[in-house]
Amino acid sequence: MEPSEHARATASGAAGDPLVGRLLDGRYRIGARVARGGMASVYEATDTRLDRLVAVKVMHPGLGDDQEFAQRFVREARAAARLNHPHVVGVYDQGDDDSDGTDTVFLVMEYVPGHTLRDVVRKEAPMSPARALALLEPVVSALAAAHRAGLVHRDVKPENVLIADEAHGGRVKVADFGLAKAVSADTQHTATGGVLIGTVSYLAPELVVDGRSDARADVYAAGVVLYELLTGKKPHEGESPIQVAYRHVHHDVPMPSLLEPGIPDYVDALVARATSRDRGQRPADATVLLHHLHRVEQALREGLASDPELAADLLPRRTPSDATGDTGEATTPEPFDASALALLTEVDPRDSGLVDDGSPDRTTALERHPARPDGPVGAPMTEPMRTTPAVAAAATTATAATVVRPEPPGRAPTRVAPVATTARRRSVKGPVALLLSVLLLGGVAAGAWWFGWERWTTTPAVLGLDEAAATAELEDAGLEAEAGEPAYSENVAAGLVIATDPGPGGRVLDGGSVTLVLSLGPERYDVPDLAGQTEDQAQDALAATNLAFGESRGRWSETVPEGQVIRTSPKAGTTLKPGATVDLVLSRGRKPIEVKDFTGQSLDAARAALEKRRLQVSVVGEQYSDTVAEGDVISQDPTSGTLFRGDTVSFVVSLGPELVEVPRVRAMGVEAATELLEGLGFQVETEQSDTYLGLGFVSSSDPDQGEEVPKGSTITLFLV
Repeated sequence: MEPSEHARATASGAAGDPLVGRLLDGRYRIGARVARGGMASVYEATDTRLDRLVAVKVMHPGLGDDQEFAQRFVREARAAARLNHPHVVGVYDQGDDDSDGTDTVFLVMEYVPGHTLRDVVRKEAPMSPARALALLEPVVSALAAAHRAGLVHRDVKPENVLIADEAHGGRVKVADFGLAKAVSADTQHTATGGVLIGTVSYLAPELVVDGRSDARADVYAAGVVLYELLTGKKPHEGESPIQVAYRHVHHDVPMPSLLEPGIPDYVDALVARATSRDRGQRPADATVLLHHLHRVEQALREGLASDPELAADLLPRRTPSDATGDTGEATTPEPFDASALALLTEVDPRDSGLVDDGSPDRTTALERHPARPDGPVGAPMTEPMRTTPAVAAAATTATAATVVRPEPPGRAPTRVAPVATTARRRSVKGPVALLLSVLLLGGVAAGAWWFGWERWTTTPAVLGLDEAAATAELEDAGLEAEAGEPAYSENVAAGLVIATDPGPGGRVLDGGSVTLVLSLGPERYDVPDLAGQTEDQAQDALAATNLAFGESRGRWSETVPEGQVIRTSPKAGTTLKPGATVDLVLSRGRKPIEVKDFTGQSLDAARAALEKRRLQVSVVGEQYSDTVAEGDVISQDPTSGTLFRGDTVSFVVSLGPELVEVPRVRAMGVEAATELLEGLGFQVETEQSDTYLGLGFVSSSDPDQGEEVPKGSTITLFLV
């Protein structure tokens, strides 16, 4: 988000918003609102426990009252939290705060300061294929990770792609997996109440036709985003959401090169492959799309203006049912569920011009003429025949008559099959027929009584009994007991009956069987021992035990390799409810220790400082030094850098200056004495003694003979 937009969002979010300033769950201090969607609003917030900035997504008031909807919100939050990918906005926490008397369902996510891909489209599109693919590649990579985890995003669009500012690395992240579901490859998904979830401009055709989605719906939306990056326009536009969705179903996404002629043919082919209306022609999931995207990026890096072979390989395979006319509209279009799409807009589908009007290109003859209850299949419904007494009389005397039923104005009369009519004659067999009818009705009534009532009995109430007691109760009632699949229960002790099929008071055949569902007790799971596993392995293990991953915290460890689990919180073996959150403590590896240079300082001080930091000290040598005092460090290895606990630092320590014994020079000539002393490294000075006679001999020295003095010291000779 740009700074100006952020300021406007802050101002608008703070004005009159009761959530601003509130502390959710005793932890998250809500700040300015930064975005608002159809189901929830997103706020800046501060995690007061960890002192970090987060984004909190709060479900709109009223939606939390729908328990089914709220439970789906929670389930999908847990599913999204399992995604651990550098290009997916992280989900940290989920909760339900009722401190003010209302249920506030919220989701805590990573805060990404910056802007959205929509801002980039506004400023840069149309852009070069290389730039477009560079922006799309991390998005597809994130979707690929989600698809591998069994999640479908279902609302891929530029607004849900966040781009961090340069100060935070400019990383691209996909947000709002709150609409995602943990799905199998072919599960039908519709929102509560039949509302189609997703933004209509990026809606895959199969979502419009039958509400069915899988990973290929995300592939389609990614292809539409790529088209928009390349051209600056959406492929299908209309005056209403219904018209846009109609075009997604009945029209192919155009080639981007029609608007931007410089786009290579293989880029056109990639867009066509991703946005094929036949989902069987699309890449199976985002992982396959990512592979194709990398092939196209490589061709762009090689500077290829055209690559017919690559383009032919990427283009979707055409089948006879794909044939289109000049307008691009399929000759055999899929049915269009305009009534479902009407829930996306205020427009009544009957006023849109898109509801079935009976024309040959939209319905079959059978759909245009529903079968009459009393006529052949395909016969049109007509008004009931109205007759006058005169007409009725004529009908009884005619041997055969063709009845013409009135039709609505403007429609030709429809003739039905001739009806033979003759005058009825009195029969002597009437009483016999009446008697047979009475007997037949009696038999039917007896059969109905037997088959519909007498053969059935009522299931006894055995809830809360153990299996043996429940079986005995059923046998006393003439029924058999069958063991069903046991189930967990928070309220019924293990081994007792929590349900029966049929239920208590239900109808069951005499001598039939009743299935007993026994309680397994409260559903609980032990936190597994995850020590030594990687973060991904630990998250998979938690999911396999029906526990939820919370967050990871790093700790230094001298024994556990970097990236592996040290421990869990709660600790391994703790028994938790299903879905309870478990945090991981991950090793950051060995703690680095910065080394200081102790040259010229006391060895004792260096030893104390290093051993306090768990480093070893070794004296590898001692040397005389005229400049370094005795006991101080002459040299150190290493003098700087990073070490780890137990590593060794080596020192060379000073012995101080080297001492030399002053030789005997008394009675020696001054020249000879000077030469001797200078040869030993001394400086020599001469002075006349008090009894100087001019003989040139040494009478004494200072320091005197036998004394040890540092090498280089000055020796004074006294002459006589």
